[in-house]
Amino acid sequence: MALCNFNPTLGGFTFQGLSKPQEFGCFSLLEFPSCGSYSKLKTKRFGFCIRSKFSEKQAGKLDVATVNSNEIKKVGKKEHHLWKKNDSAGSGQKALNLVRMLSGLPNEKEAVYGALNKWVAWEVEFPIIAAAKALQILRKRSQWHRVIQLAKWMLSKGQGATMGTYDTLLLAFDMDQRADEAESLWNMILHTHTRSIPRRLFARMIALYAHYDLHDKVIEVFADMEELKVRPDEDTARRVARAFRELGQEENRKLILRRYLSEFKYIYFNGERVRVKRYSSEDR
Repeated sequence: MALCNFNPTLGGFTFQGLSKPQEFGCFSLLEFPSCGSYSKLKTKRFGFCIRSKFSEKQAGKLDVATVNSNEIKKVGKKEHHLWKKNDSAGSGQKALNLVRMLSGLPNEKEAVYGALNKWVAWEVEFPIIAAAKALQILRKRSQWHRVIQLAKWMLSKGQGATMGTYDTLLLAFDMDQRADEAESLWNMILHTHTRSIPRRLFARMIALYAHYDLHDKVIEVFADMEELKVRPDEDTARRVARAFRELGQEENRKLILRRYLSEFKYIYFNGERVRVKRYSSEDR
């Protein structure tokens, strides 16, 4: 900022920090005699020049500060994790590798469980998606013994305890002729998930008991269905009616058919949906 001092002998001001053009431009009026309105004008002009000079410097500082703030890029907050989650994109290939590994193993439980433990030894998280896909691949290939081994191993690790896994395991027990293990699993499901058992699982268990002509067991499972207010599908109703017929309970058989099988059904004939009267061999 420029400084000025009043010199009474010269009748004006001495300037410090300003060049000659600036002195002449800003304070030319100060050389006039200090009298009357001229003194007021000199004072106003002097204050105006000082304020303008100060505002220019402040504006320059603000412009520099604004440019510097714009040039600085804001860096987002980085999250650091000790463990990195695995990407599930390669779960399909991992499932195929697991199926190939299981196919080359003997049927001994120790060998299978040991290989599966090595498979997950270096995994940060349990590869549940790859294991579930491998289970479905083995089911499509009808490798029921391997399905049972893999599903049991998953459940022993506390993984895959879902209704889909239970359904696949019950089907594998049925196809591998292991009805006793299927009954043990069913009792566990019934006592653990009483109010959340879907109709598909009831149908699976009734089909398993009907496959081995265990008619009393079919009626027991159907009684649980009615108690939990789960409506059976048509195939399940026919199996229950057949079990009642084998047990000599004709009235219950007719009651089941009337309650769960309507008199008419719809079929597709020549590309059209047609309503026809139901014909059932149970009515003979």
